[in-house]
Amino acid sequence: MDESVMASFWGPVTSTTELCEANYTHSSYIAEFYNTISNVPGILLALIGIINAVRQGFEKRFSALHLFNMILAVGSMLFHATLQLVWQQSDETPMVWEILLYMYVLYSPDWHYRSTMPTFLVLYGATFAVLHFFLRFGVMFKLHYIGLSLLCLPRMYKYYIQTKDRAAKRIAKLYVATLLLASVCWVVDRALCKKMTGWYINPQGHAWWHVLMGFNSYFANTFLMFCRAQQRGWNPCIEKMFGFLPYVKISKPEKKD
Repeated sequence: MDESVMASFWGPVTSTTELCEANYTHSSYIAEFYNTISNVPGILLALIGIINAVRQGFEKRFSALHLFNMILAVGSMLFHATLQLVWQQSDETPMVWEILLYMYVLYSPDWHYRSTMPTFLVLYGATFAVLHFFLRFGVMFKLHYIGLSLLCLPRMYKYYIQTKDRAAKRIAKLYVATLLLASVCWVVDRALCKKMTGWYINPQGHAWWHVLMGFNSYFANTFLMFCRAQQRGWNPCIEKMFGFLPYVKISKPEKKD
């Protein structure tokens, strides 16, 4: 929202989207303060995920998933800090790329033609990036993103019903719970923005969306890592980091000479 009380370091707003937070209230370098810093948990969770995936020798696709989560969070920080169109697209385009990577992770184990899926997804992602840069999709971007996300749900559900481990199922439930709660925060922030601007305290619904989606991505990746470890016969189990944060611990069978 354009209710700035400080001079803008980044110049006039050029993005096509602004959220329900007054601009430049805490710093002339950060347009939407809470929407910017709320991406930090997602970056830290992605870093933890990368370390765990690399340390235990998971397939590179899982390191890539966590890395894309981090890239998306950084892009979101740049967008909300500047409210510039170029950084808005650095937030939106990686969202689509990330979903395409999820589609690969979810569907590739049963895909018989190994090279066709990644080739198609890479071309699709590159084409979207070019079209979005020139055409600047608005509502169509949101509908497109929702559509791609819905394509992932059937396979996620299949993995859920095939998984017998209670701890792993609990992570899947946390994934669904954080997604639903984050969606509520996003919708309320958009629908009630005019009313909330008159409140003494802004609940910062979009910032909570960032925090919850950071955990949502981490839970999704952790559940998928567990399912993949089961497929590979790596005897996965769910452990807790810091006493509360679940992660997958595997025990690969020793290779026979």
